[in-house]
Amino acid sequence: MEKENEYRAALYCRLSSDDAYLVESGSIQTQKALLTQYCRENNIPIYDTYADDGFSGTNFVEVR
Repeated sequence: MEKENEYRAALYCRLSSDDAYLVESGSIQTQKALLTQYCRENNIPIYDTYADDGFSGTNFVEVR
């Protein structure tokens, strides 16, 4: 009997201004596609996908 996968993935995508010139990380959609493909190829169920598109940790402003 094959053991069921105990892991689930939460995909986190973000666009870094430092990495914007790189083709593979050039967009949130590209990152999501690459991560989704990896999970499918490795039989890892995806719990949820999160994205920080256009937000910078260096310019964080608390939202109330």
